[in-house]
Amino acid sequence: MFNSIRGTVSEKGGEAVFLLTGGVEWEIAMPATDIGLLPAAGGECRVFTWLYHREDSMRLYGFSGRARRDTFLELLKVEGIGPKNALKIMGGIGQEELERALETGDLARLEAVPGLGKKTAQKMLLALKGKLVHEREASPISSPYGDLIEALAAMGYEKRAAAEALNRAESSLPSGLSPAEKEKLLFKNAIVYLSGS
Repeated sequence: MFNSIRGTVSEKGGEAVFLLTGGVEWEIAMPATDIGLLPAAGGECRVFTWLYHREDSMRLYGFSGRARRDTFLELLKVEGIGPKNALKIMGGIGQEELERALETGDLARLEAVPGLGKKTAQKMLLALKGKLVHEREASPISSPYGDLIEALAAMGYEKRAAAEALNRAESSLPSGLSPAEKEKLLFKNAIVYLSGS
């Protein structure tokens, strides 16, 4: 029905983003990891969507890319995982890390994801091994910090995590910086976020 929505971010919350397009503001439930990749309010982005429709409710879910949406739909096939649980699971682990954990049978890593117990993690391993390996697609969420993301990736960080760290770092920058000062401080603060300090 809806493949994606492109618009202006009007608000970001912990579990949803509000996207303004053509005079309509959409409330879209998203994994926290994907929300972190979105630009700040006023920025433009594209969100891939899936509509959950039941007799008594409708909810629009959004994702940063097709692979993320595919992962969500595969999670829904696992016994005991509904849309809310799938969103919570995806919000607690990045795409590449999830794929790696499933391919290597890393049950301990899956159990460490918030909202994912041992039994459900075991069901995921059985149901999804070999099904979530995607060709790496370019992120549809554009970032003005491509060079910084590449530099962080060269240091061993995942590109999506690097983009998220740079977005977090940008929100805490003081005003009045020159472009060179801004880039230097962004890079430094992103490393702090990525190292968990």
